[in-house]
Amino acid sequence: MYGRRIFNILMYSHDTYGLGHIRRTMAIASQLARADTHVVILTGSPIAERLVYPDHVNFVRMPGMIKKNNEEYVPASVKTDADRTLEVRRNIIATTARTFKPDLFIVDKEPLGLKREVLPTLQWIRRCMPKTRTILGLRDILDDARTVLTDWTEKGMFEVLDRLYDEIWIYGLREFYDAVAEYAIPGSISRKICFTGYISRRPPEMQAVCRVKRDLGVRQGEKLVVITAGGGGDGYAVFDHYLAMLENRPLLAGVKTFLITGPFLPFPQRREIYQRAGRLGIVTAQFFSGMEKVLAAADLVIGMGGYNTVCEILSQGTVSLIIPREVPRKEQLIRARVFNKQKLVDYIPWSSVNRRVLREKIVALLNYPEPYHEAITRFEMRGLETMRQRLDAYRNYHS
Repeated sequence: MYGRRIFNILMYSHDTYGLGHIRRTMAIASQLARADTHVVILTGSPIAERLVYPDHVNFVRMPGMIKKNNEEYVPASVKTDADRTLEVRRNIIATTARTFKPDLFIVDKEPLGLKREVLPTLQWIRRCMPKTRTILGLRDILDDARTVLTDWTEKGMFEVLDRLYDEIWIYGLREFYDAVAEYAIPGSISRKICFTGYISRRPPEMQAVCRVKRDLGVRQGEKLVVITAGGGGDGYAVFDHYLAMLENRPLLAGVKTFLITGPFLPFPQRREIYQRAGRLGIVTAQFFSGMEKVLAAADLVIGMGGYNTVCEILSQGTVSLIIPREVPRKEQLIRARVFNKQKLVDYIPWSSVNRRVLREKIVALLNYPEPYHEAITRFEMRGLETMRQRLDAYRNYHS
């Protein structure tokens, strides 16, 4: 270690809703960190303290904010004022950057952060740490093209990307969804774009998967269906449709269900789901920290179409049925269509879900999963490998 200094990476994840941002950030951090590379994550996630952090990865918790709509956010604690909470968050971001002195600053999804809270730090880095590289990380699909182009034009985001960012990582494949063409990104910015590929998750050990099946009472020869909606804040309809289907008529013999509501499903809805599931003999949980083990144990996963959920399912080679939400963004619906075209997932449009359609899809996928297994086996997720290569290039720049 002597003679080689520590390379510092600061990651920002605003985390106002759901689990996707912090789980994606954690997946990236765990792959980039090592003995001579330290990572600090700035996060507003309410579950930050419940995650297991690998060596050389730590976090700084910002006060949480809850998203009411695309433009309005309120403090997670009703005891604080929104403007004051945002000021505290801005100060935490700026102070952490000044103290940690990152060599690499990776901002997740929002170029200026929540309500422009990252802007002062980006400007300070440009003035005072010119060798620090600034990266914007974007999921494969943000929303439909017209909405993104209108939003970015009105907010002057193209100028921000041109002036304050050295590189833009898109966590997807250009041949699946060409964000440059869809969002009419000009040449000066498109030259900064690197399509990394999709972000994989480590497969668990077989012993751990078998232990999950045993704990859930899944015997040899039986199949397991897992129902999940990520954080669960808008997942009630998915759980309701599935339970209504079983309340009308049982599924196939030898099929067990594990339903994970997520920590953000409102309490009255969660209590109702638990009661209905209990009457059907279904095992439920609010949160499962080893999600990769559950997804690997499943024969079928039913969930919404968030980036993180889709990547986690495909990383475990599991067949899935996606029910993508269509508001406030169409991102999940577009992703479901893109992945369905590649035979990587099956999906039901939100407006078309009912007990009959859901049952038909589930039965077909459990009885004939081979086309999806074959496509998933061929599908390569190289996102983390690409990011490690980019990190090596930045380290060489600093050496």
